[in-house]
Amino acid sequence: MSKKINLEINVPKNWKAVKLKKYLELLKDMEVYKDTPEAIDAALFHHLCGIDPKYLNKLDISIYTDIKTKLHGLMSIEDMDLTRRFHHNGVEYGFEPNLSEMAYGAYVDIQKYDEVKIDENWAEIMSILYRPVSNKIGELYEIKPYDGKINKELFLDVSMDVHFGAMFFFLNTSMDLLNDIQNSSKEKLLKLVPKLSTIFTKNGQHTQPFINYLKGISYPSTK
Repeated sequence: MSKKINLEINVPKNWKAVKLKKYLELLKDMEVYKDTPEAIDAALFHHLCGIDPKYLNKLDISIYTDIKTKLHGLMSIEDMDLTRRFHHNGVEYGFEPNLSEMAYGAYVDIQKYDEVKIDENWAEIMSILYRPVSNKIGELYEIKPYDGKINKELFLDVSMDVHFGAMFFFLNTSMDLLNDIQNSSKEKLLKLVPKLSTIFTKNGQHTQPFINYLKGISYPSTK
């Protein structure tokens, strides 16, 4: 008679429960097993719920199916609002209030990355865009000047709702730019958001970094 095993399963209800470090580990496994749906499902259970793959076949089929459906739903994210400010370890961090007036040093450091997407470089980019809040009045706030210091470890520990919010902010902004270009001159748009247009476009391909990003979170159909 096989020994009964009690498993404590914590299924994340939203991306607030998942840190960037864990998400990047998941993406690596999804890339390795991208042609094997069963292995990708095992990776989802392991990284998001903490279930060792060797225990999956011991789960009741109804429980397995229910969790799988919830995880696939979580991975089907299509949009998320930008988090302008958040607290972490007792410090409040704020998103760059005015990208068109971003410090030159920050602009140069972001330009070092070939693509802007959620990958091993993303925590560094977030460390440039989010800095400690130095002053605030209501919804208005200021953040500390950019000093060139990158705190990658801090943002690896930040939840994915913050990261997805920033990523979709740039995705939606780039799509808005593309739509507006059809009705306005490119020169006029570049005057409105000069650095944003430069940083998040490459060789005129406005959406390529974001297409790559979306491919990164794709997964096999549940059918």
